[in-house]
Amino acid sequence: MIDFSRNHFELFGLPERFRFDSELLDRAYHALQSEVHPDRFAAEGDTARRVALQSSARVNEAYRALKDPVDRAQYLLSLRGIDALAETDSALPFDFLEQQLERREAADHALDTGDAGALEALLTGVRADCGALERRLAALLDADGAWAAARMRVRELKFLGKLAADIDAMLGELEA
Repeated sequence: MIDFSRNHFELFGLPERFRFDSELLDRAYHALQSEVHPDRFAAEGDTARRVALQSSARVNEAYRALKDPVDRAQYLLSLRGIDALAETDSALPFDFLEQQLERREAADHALDTGDAGALEALLTGVRADCGALERRLAALLDADGAWAAARMRVRELKFLGKLAADIDAMLGELEA
């Protein structure tokens, strides 16, 4: 079974960094899941089956957290006692919010007029900004150790991720 005291990175044998080889994560995940999957313990006693179920759930939780860039950055910050998405401090820079409001309005207009090309262009721009933010987060978290600055970037990346999902859903509406 797994050691529940290990953090997500230790569980998969990965460096405690924002950037790492995602194929290593995938391989480690599949190897761990094959070891702890509850089906392997179906003939065992209740305790062994319960521990296997808990181990499998822990491996799945850790994998999801490290696979997603926002969740991974949040987790890295949480290891340093920082809550990136604390509800008591959810402010974002005005310029950032203004740009996203303009994008949201443009997306709504494109949906209303059935302009899939405009939605695709907006989605491409949002995804490009997400990529740039991920690169910035890698520098802040992996090289600089700039936890406070990274906290703001995590909130921005989460906001952009939601916007991208919304635009993608709008594209789906037009295609339906």
